[in-house]
Amino acid sequence: MGLTIGVDIGGTKIAAGVVDEDGTILEISQLPTPLTSAELVESIAAVVRTVGTGVQVEAVGIGAAGYVDDKRATVLFAPNIKWRQEPLKDKIEQLVGMSVVVENDANAAAWGEFRFGAGQGHDDVVCITLGTGLGGGIIIGGRLHRGRFGVAGEFGHLRVVPDGLLCGCGSQGCWEQYASGRALLRYARQRANATPEAAKTLLALGDGTPEGIQGKHVSAAARQGDPVAVDSFRELARWAGAGLADLASLFDPSAFIVGGGVSDEGDLVLDPIRKSFRRWLVGGRYRPHAQVLAARLGGRAGLVGAADLARQG
Repeated sequence: MGLTIGVDIGGTKIAAGVVDEDGTILEISQLPTPLTSAELVESIAAVVRTVGTGVQVEAVGIGAAGYVDDKRATVLFAPNIKWRQEPLKDKIEQLVGMSVVVENDANAAAWGEFRFGAGQGHDDVVCITLGTGLGGGIIIGGRLHRGRFGVAGEFGHLRVVPDGLLCGCGSQGCWEQYASGRALLRYARQRANATPEAAKTLLALGDGTPEGIQGKHVSAAARQGDPVAVDSFRELARWAGAGLADLASLFDPSAFIVGGGVSDEGDLVLDPIRKSFRRWLVGGRYRPHAQVLAARLGGRAGLVGAADLARQG
């Protein structure tokens, strides 16, 4: 199969790109993410039609944040979009006249990294995305592991703290409440409130109050050596690395790939993640250690991965 279109549904924009067999994006288009589910379906179809104009495209892959069924057709549950049993494949196929594959967005990103990014050369890879929440994807023996019902890899909702912080999924103590962009921001605000004298750089980047701190401020302050910002990254990394150690006990991959917006800070977050991983890896003195690698494709991974999954049918 030749050219396909990959679609990445984000919180603020829907991006669609024409992707070739080497994972190269040849053309890209995007639209703002609408508020209602009906408008969202229309916008997905519109951006697919726009980017596919004048190009011979054979299939479409869509990365959606939520539980996607084993047939890669229906979004069973998407908390942020409020889709429930949404027959997305059928709806988009009717609107664009092409075959459509729907996949969880973190699975799509994991596949993109495996095929064209940091996972090349590895057959057994576990990916996590440290964004607003925490997503994941599993590659075993060169194949995407989706589970019997299509919803494997939802690492963000592993309960790591019994009766811990309330999660948007309705449970408590989920991993993403302790290792995600949202968690990083909470750490920074709490620490700035407790020790404002140590957070002068961080506070100055916002409006001078802990409540005015945003994620970009934490990153910028950490790069300038602000103690509170640096310590907030270390706390996130402690939780992320400990979680990877648990996943190593489950899957024993040769590599973990860390993606998502938080990972854009490179060794500032990856080095302490690696340290925490080694600290908590059971039997770590006596067993091989998986590599902990930075994702290479950045925000393009989900789009490229979805397009490639559509190519494979």
